[in-house]
Amino acid sequence: MASRNPLDGKNQLQEIRKNIEGYVGQKIVLKANKGRKKTTVREGILEETYPSIFIVRIDGKFDDSVRRVSYSYSDILTETVEITICNDGEETRVS
Repeated sequence: MASRNPLDGKNQLQEIRKNIEGYVGQKIVLKANKGRKKTTVREGILEETYPSIFIVRIDGKFDDSVRRVSYSYSDILTETVEITICNDGEETRVS
């Protein structure tokens, strides 16, 4: 039986963080699972990355409001959040 290294999860989170850091300033589509079969899909700009979280700026569609939401890298690892990068008509999913 193969033993599992406890650092595997940490390495995966670091890999996800490195992937996301390369897309700061890019337009993204954010699909978030809110539980009980509820999902929200929003477009925004990947604004900043920090050691544990990343921030997405979502512009209001009907008014001039700007909203910022933050998610952790573990949200991507557990597939609670899916991010798709929109770059010149080409879409890339970050995982």
